[in-house]
Amino acid sequence: MSTRCKGKEFARLVAEAAACVRCPAMCERAAVLSDLNGNLNARVMFIGEAPGRKGADRTHIPFSGDQSGKNFDRFLAAAGLARSEIFITSAALCNPRTATGANRRPTSAELRNCSEFLRRTIELVDPSVIVTLGGVALEALKSIESHQFTLRADVANLREWNGRILIPLYHPSPQVLITSRDERAQLRDYKSVAQAIDGLSAPRAMASGR
Repeated sequence: MSTRCKGKEFARLVAEAAACVRCPAMCERAAVLSDLNGNLNARVMFIGEAPGRKGADRTHIPFSGDQSGKNFDRFLAAAGLARSEIFITSAALCNPRTATGANRRPTSAELRNCSEFLRRTIELVDPSVIVTLGGVALEALKSIESHQFTLRADVANLREWNGRILIPLYHPSPQVLITSRDERAQLRDYKSVAQAIDGLSAPRAMASGR
């Protein structure tokens, strides 16, 4: 698809996401999907859980404006990547909140409602490498193409999914760095992204879904 046609298709997708009212709890939220998400010709796509209240929901740029965004930028640099080279989206495009206004995990229904946007975004950008950030994003891919990967077992490993390289990584949130995967480990994990990019033009052997 030409860059011009891709741009038109993406603009249509953005408009549909902006008008979406499938999730009652998020009808007043803005979908974080626009030219600010990154390069439509990116070889690498990162998929997060959902926009954060203090981050992407405010800035309209995925993983920006909060500590998770700062951590992500640091980890991205460890992989030798710049934001201009990648595309970032989320399993849920709008910010899910509790009654008190705190971030919450998107429900399974909300993820299903957004799955078509995720599928179409992947098809449009057509990345060679997909990096999921956290268990929610990894689980959300099952609605597009089934797999049996888990974050615990497959973190930072290159897997084959839907004809692409899939790399499950932990979410860069401060809480995850404290409770599940510290900064040193996550910096090592992002080296696998650099490895995948380096190997794009070379023969590779990857494990398929078990």
